[in-house]
Amino acid sequence: MRAVVAVLLCVAAVHAGLWGILREKQEAPDFKGILTSVSYAPFERGHVVADSIADSEKIRADLKKLSTLTRAVRLYSSTEGSELVPPIANEFGIKVTVGAWIDKDRDRNEREIASAIDLAKRNSNVIGIVVGNETIYRGEQKVDDLIELIKRVKTAVDGRVPVTTGEIWNIWRDNPELGYSVDFIAAHILPYWEFFTDKQAVDQAFTIYGLLGKQFQGKRIVIAEFGWPSAGYNLRGANPGTFEQAVVLRNFVTRAEAIQMEYNIVEAIDQPWKYFEGGVGPYWGILNAARESKFAWSGPVVDEAYWKLATIALLVGLLMSLPILRLPEPTVMQSLLLATAANGVGAWTATVFAYWTGHYFVFGSAFALTLGLILLVPLVLIAMARIEEIAAVAFGRKPLRLIIKGATVAPATMGETVTFPKVSIHIPAYFEPPEMLKQTLDAVSRLDYPNFECVVIINNTPDPAFWQPIQDHCRALGERFVFINAEKVQGFKAGALRIAMDRTAVDAEIIGIIDADYVVQPDWLKDLVPVFADARVGLVQAPQDHRDGDRSLMHYIMNGEYAGFFDIGMVQRNEANAIIVHGTMCLIRRAAMDMAGGWAGDTICEDTDLGLAIIEHGWLTHYTNHRYGHGLLPDTYEAFKKQRHRWAYGGFQIVKKHWRRFLPSASRLSPDQRREFALGWLNWLGAESLGVLVAILNLIWVPIVAFADIAIPDKILTLPIIASFVVSLVHFVAMYRLRVPVKWGQMLGAMIAAMSVQWTVSRAVANGLITEHLPFARTSKGGLSRMSIEFQAFWEAVIGVLLLVGAAVLVVTNNFKQVREIYVFAGVLVLESLPFLSAVAIAILENSRINEFSFWRNSAIRTAELIGLRPVAVPEVARSSQPVASEVHREAG
Repeated sequence: MRAVVAVLLCVAAVHAGLWGILREKQEAPDFKGILTSVSYAPFERGHVVADSIADSEKIRADLKKLSTLTRAVRLYSSTEGSELVPPIANEFGIKVTVGAWIDKDRDRNEREIASAIDLAKRNSNVIGIVVGNETIYRGEQKVDDLIELIKRVKTAVDGRVPVTTGEIWNIWRDNPELGYSVDFIAAHILPYWEFFTDKQAVDQAFTIYGLLGKQFQGKRIVIAEFGWPSAGYNLRGANPGTFEQAVVLRNFVTRAEAIQMEYNIVEAIDQPWKYFEGGVGPYWGILNAARESKFAWSGPVVDEAYWKLATIALLVGLLMSLPILRLPEPTVMQSLLLATAANGVGAWTATVFAYWTGHYFVFGSAFALTLGLILLVPLVLIAMARIEEIAAVAFGRKPLRLIIKGATVAPATMGETVTFPKVSIHIPAYFEPPEMLKQTLDAVSRLDYPNFECVVIINNTPDPAFWQPIQDHCRALGERFVFINAEKVQGFKAGALRIAMDRTAVDAEIIGIIDADYVVQPDWLKDLVPVFADARVGLVQAPQDHRDGDRSLMHYIMNGEYAGFFDIGMVQRNEANAIIVHGTMCLIRRAAMDMAGGWAGDTICEDTDLGLAIIEHGWLTHYTNHRYGHGLLPDTYEAFKKQRHRWAYGGFQIVKKHWRRFLPSASRLSPDQRREFALGWLNWLGAESLGVLVAILNLIWVPIVAFADIAIPDKILTLPIIASFVVSLVHFVAMYRLRVPVKWGQMLGAMIAAMSVQWTVSRAVANGLITEHLPFARTSKGGLSRMSIEFQAFWEAVIGVLLLVGAAVLVVTNNFKQVREIYVFAGVLVLESLPFLSAVAIAILENSRINEFSFWRNSAIRTAELIGLRPVAVPEVARSSQPVASEVHREAG
């Protein structure tokens, strides 16, 4: 344990060291003077002055703060509360450039102009009037019309203050008549919007300043807007950020002061209501919305909150590392991987905290971020659970409770007088192919165990063609085989098994359950019944496997997908005495079954339900991953999906039925058992449902991102999705290579098969939320089922294609701005489409020639012949005595 503690502390120390190494520090010229001017908007547009005293006090507090930073402020309106600014500014010795907001509303324009003129006449600290702000750029006034408005204002003030308009620099360049009509050029130079990098921004501003000076020689040139956003999204190479803002402004101001350039910094205070300005709108201020400085004007540029974030990351990392100490004998490498993952989550948590405290949110964006984070919490837990499984399998101790074939076990005794406890094997059947069921019964008859009976119950199958041959076969096999034909059985498979229990021999101590398609090995009972010598053991489970994986390529990958659960998940769960019982190859102590209440008919997964009830009563369970029986795979992809839907729906029924027993003291479940079942349900039902839900929500979000240009999902939401996908991919590959004896091709096919049922499982969970019971659906096996004429992945195809189209739309619409977050979002949509497209691929495969192994064998032969590795088979010339002279004999190999 000391080694584990040392590992946790070392990982935490490395984590802290990385924060120290990665701490950003940039140099910029010191500025210790007073800014020439800053833009100031006291209120949101449309503000109504209902309480002039309260509004005045707000402005007074702002200007008191700004008086230490600037000599002047620039306003953009002369109404809606802005008219209160000049007299209050005069209290602090601040000059004011008054603005008159001009748009297409003539009445408003007249009010703005009249108020601006009045303010200029009544306040001696007004040093200029700006008539309109980017009015020409927005297309709300023609140049000639704006010039007339400027002339009106100039006449009205009669030279008391200079009059101009504020426009982007290229508007001045392209409309020289506008420049000659004003008292000075008020040019807006915002390099961010022109895709210049923060390294190019200041040089660009001075280049434009020089260009305008040459074009309007003798005119006073004022850079009426210059700034850089502290947050938001990039535009091509223009990256917003606090460091970028600090360095750009300090460089600009020091150079401007050196040549006595007149300038105005946009803006004084962040304006959270400007969310519509491409993500960066709220973040142009040198003060945040709380009126706190974002950066220092002298000394190195650093993040003052950096060590606070580092502390949060370290604390969360350490907190999430503590469960490692509860693991039974964790190894150093196992602890190292888990601690590293825990500290990674800590770093992400600190990033989320920084984003939450460093951004402004309207209701919609706050709701979207909150919903995204809520959905990410289970996603992170699932990823952590998978990393834990990787660590346990790759670096942890070998399984201790797994029953190994050939290992020494206790003698098969139940008390002093019973050498071989009697086993009653129950085989329920519902419209099963008789020949298949006969194979199952024949295998049971060959069991190398002296004391067993076999109860075969065919339920709700009135057609004699299905039950009569089985009845005859049971008679032929002897008195050990009991045949029951039960009609109108209630409670699905559980109802049939209850009837079988009623016909079970009174001296049977162990109940064995196998499906109608399973061919058991002779040593099944001989090997596993001895485990029950421990009176605490209530259940022993062997894995499912299948004997028809070579029917087609689809069945081959299906078989590989099933194997993963039985060789990975069940082995790990067995270590915590928390296996999931599946209704075949299972041995149950009769006393344990009776204590748990027997077969319940209120779920369609009666086997898992009973197994959990047995565990809740404190019985031990054991598992072996040795194959003691082989069944048949679902006939079709439709049957495969129906079976998975039944399992998922039944699993959700069990969650609803048993969740109260997971509360403290509600059952005899240990903390580890509670954890295994909870994470198991979350990892299966939750992961699949969450994947579909997030994909659909992201689809809805696509037009908002692509066309409304707002609420782009930030990297704190999208990168964890990508990371969890990578974790899932690594988990699947690593677990299969370490535990499942399959080839690479079958493993990749199993991955596709596993992904293909995401929509099916999510539908089952949705059904479970809105319904209490669905009818039991038999899984078609034995080759009697025909493929449906309907395409078996219609909705998966629709959603998968929509996700790909959404990604394409994002990429195309983002081609101009090239916002990185949008590209990441598009990548997320592509990843989210893979499970849906996997279903489409298998549905197409099922109906294609390439599904047949003969196609691949023949293709290999033809390829070998084409490249000369195999001689071409030449048709033999038939003799005249042959009836068909043109017959060609192909080689069998």
